[in-house]
Amino acid sequence: MHPPASYSKASPRQVCLLKRSLYGLKQASRQWNLEFTSFIQSLGFVRSVHDNCLFTQDDNGTFIILLIYLDDVIISGNSVPTIDQIKSALHCKFTIKDLGHLKYFLGLEIARSASGTLISQRKFISDVLGDTGMLHAKNTSIPLPKGLNLNPSTGDLLSEPDKYRRLIGRLLYINITRPDISFAVHYLSQFISNPRKSHWDAACHVLRYLKTYLAKGLYFSATSNLSNISAYCDADWATCSFSRQSVTGFCVFLGGSLISWKTKKQKIVSKSFAEAEYRSMGVVMCELLWISYILKDLRVNVQFPVSLQCDNQAAIHIANNLVIHERTKHLDIDCHLVREQLQKGFVAPVYMSSSSQLADVFTKPLTTPQHQFFISKLHLVALPPDPT
Repeated sequence: MHPPASYSKASPRQVCLLKRSLYGLKQASRQWNLEFTSFIQSLGFVRSVHDNCLFTQDDNGTFIILLIYLDDVIISGNSVPTIDQIKSALHCKFTIKDLGHLKYFLGLEIARSASGTLISQRKFISDVLGDTGMLHAKNTSIPLPKGLNLNPSTGDLLSEPDKYRRLIGRLLYINITRPDISFAVHYLSQFISNPRKSHWDAACHVLRYLKTYLAKGLYFSATSNLSNISAYCDADWATCSFSRQSVTGFCVFLGGSLISWKTKKQKIVSKSFAEAEYRSMGVVMCELLWISYILKDLRVNVQFPVSLQCDNQAAIHIANNLVIHERTKHLDIDCHLVREQLQKGFVAPVYMSSSSQLADVFTKPLTTPQHQFFISKLHLVALPPDPT
């Protein structure tokens, strides 16, 4: 680096040699991660190869879990004295601030009791509503109206497109604890390059929905069976009116608690409903494999096969049928991951009716009764109001 202007001992053309990374430089975060990882591994922790932010320590029945996000750390385990020792070692090395039991982390509010844990973002959502002037807006019971069809080239362009992009970014973060807006956020994210007034109005509709159910959050029961994984997957065939690509939606439960979900447009145009559903099964298969690896790192024994609920019998037959025919010969190799894992006994596709398909809420706008029914199955629970 160039010597500071107030430093007079440097000769002309001399520069400073950095011995450590300074805060604010591009490589600072990487250097911090290397330093922290090196130290935490010296304490006996092992970094997960499936999630580089996860560290575990297993020593004679004492199991400690450490999760890091930049310089924020969560520590959990079955031995309080060991946790205290680790915090003391971290404080001696880095000078940490111990915030006690987990109550607030990166905008997430955590409420714990003997029956379970509730994670919500009530304050963050309130801040978003205040910034956009929607605190006193009219309530609505669904994120997006059923039958809504937005177009990237119709309507007046917004004079401040960054305002729309910032709002969508904040909605993406809210989606961490609010799976009920997953499809709406996915749908509106397609228009961030050239947002128009109709897109902004739809985003405001999502805010009105969040205002209606401000305190809702994900509930994780303390009595869940951690060995039981189940998944639901669905696809809405050729739903995108301007690309004709299908939308994949899935959700994964550990015991009775929702732990993973996604809404994503498929990269390839599917030729049939069965193909779109089969591609959806391939996407959730990758997620299930990753979750099984993480649970193995956490010393959780998973019961196989995993139940995969699908409402398309043709897609299930494709997964079971080893014969290549007209309906399958053009499919990518990654789609047949479903067939491979089925043969290994990792997963068991099960047919269920569309009226009970929970993943429907991740693929399309629904009517109010449908939306409320599916959301009730996702274990979204409302926090009690603040005493103030």
